[in-house]
Parts: sequence; C-alpha cells; structure tokens
Amino acid sequence: MSRGIDYGNLMHTAMRGLIKTVLGDVEHKGLPGAHHFFITFDTRHPDVGLADWLSDRYPGEMTIVVQHWYENLHVDDDGFSITLNFGDTPEPLYIPFDAIKTFVDPSVEFGLRFESPDADETDDVDEDEEDDEERHSDAEVVSLDSFRKH
Repeated sequence: MSRGIDYGNLMHTAMRGLIKTVLGDVEHKGLPGAHHFFITFDTRHPDVGLADWLSDRYPGEMTIVVQHWYENLHVDDDGFSITLNFGDTPEPLYIPFDAIKTFVDPSVEFGLRFESPDADETDDVDEDEEDDEERHSDAEVVSLDSFRKH
C-alpha cells in the first residue's frame, strides 16, 4: 500500500491557521492601519451560526466586511464569532474556519481562496494531459479585481 502526501489538505490547514492567527491578533489588538477583511463563507455549513433572516437572505454563501464597526470578536480553535451591523441591527455570527471560501485583505492586496473538494474532480480529463499550471489547488491567491469598487 502506497502512502502519499496530501498537500491540498496540508495547505488548507496552514492557510486556515494563518486566518486564525490574523483574527486572533485583531481580537486582542484591533485592526491595524487600513487593514480590513472581506470574508466569504458557506452559510450552509452545519456549524455556522447566523440569524434565520440572514440565512434566508444568503442561502448559499455570504460575504462579510470586518472594518469600521464590529464587536465581540472572539477566535477559538474551530472558528470565530463576531457581531456585525446589518442595517442598524447588530447580529452575532459564528463562522467555522472550514466554512470560509475566501479571505481578502484589500489594503495589502492579500487574498486566499479555498476550493471545495468536488471542484477538483474532473470526469473527462486525463491528469497526465493537464498542464501543472491548470490544475486546481485547494488554496490559492485570489484576484482582488472582483472586490474593487468601479
């Protein structure tokens, strides 16, 4: 039986650890300078905690902005809780790290994207025929163009 190295899973773990470290620092010290985050997450994840009206409004995914107004940021081993303002209504959220799809800090042009495992599967393509650059990875840098205001 041959054993391989699961680089995709290792990359996921490392990148989610980076997010945990960054948010933990913000929890204790606040956001430094112009830093702010766009965090997109899967609202269907079983451990996501959000108000029913938000899950109804965002049935698949939701992007939050952590910038000017947030309260009660708390980071634990599995995710983070935060209270954000939605139309002058404070709402508490809990977001597990493994529900995060993208994490972007546009102030320094940094971003991560987490692909779902089934996004990597290809039915009709022989792996030997794919170029290495075209293969999907489990975590990658995100283009910030989709987050820029035009």
